[in-house]
Amino acid sequence: MQDDLPETELRAMWLNQPTEASKMTSKLIEQRLRELRAKTRKKLIGSFAGPFVAGMFCAYGLKEFAGLGLALQVPFACAVAWSLAGVYFLNRGMWPAAISGDMGLSTGLEFCRREIGRHRDLVRRVLVWSFGPIMLAIATFVVALVMVSTRERGIFPNGLPFLTLVVVWVVAWFVIRLREQRGLQREIDELNDVETNNRRN
Repeated sequence: MQDDLPETELRAMWLNQPTEASKMTSKLIEQRLRELRAKTRKKLIGSFAGPFVAGMFCAYGLKEFAGLGLALQVPFACAVAWSLAGVYFLNRGMWPAAISGDMGLSTGLEFCRREIGRHRDLVRRVLVWSFGPIMLAIATFVVALVMVSTRERGIFPNGLPFLTLVVVWVVAWFVIRLREQRGLQREIDELNDVETNNRRN
């Protein structure tokens, strides 16, 4: 059954289709569009993790470093407010409408392009509205560790594993986002190839 084909085989079928397979291609593009929309929905649902992570750092930081007062409360409150606003701005205008039943090849390609564009916009928005507030909460937490450190209880070496994890996570996050952007660009190029082949045939 075509719906069970892996993604690599679907792409190969798109690019190597014969002239008489335009109906099949339309079905494959419709399936690909559904997959893209499912990914976008998962990412939007995942946007609720931002306030949760920022809130965890805020709650733990305020509990552990209660003596620092406003020096911590203000940036932590900003991080939580920023991440809550992020849930709104990440979701605004991003939930797709239902897919119409029998779309033609050109319509399907256009819908796919539009969905990939929406997904790319969402990846960019995540940097500002989800990653940004989490980094503010982590930075505030690290500053609090530095502020309470003394010669007996310094941030090094006890805080070194935490700081290492943060650095590894930030680097991994950017590598994953870069790969995601490249993957989306590949999708657009493949759709353009399908459209070019269809015009020639």
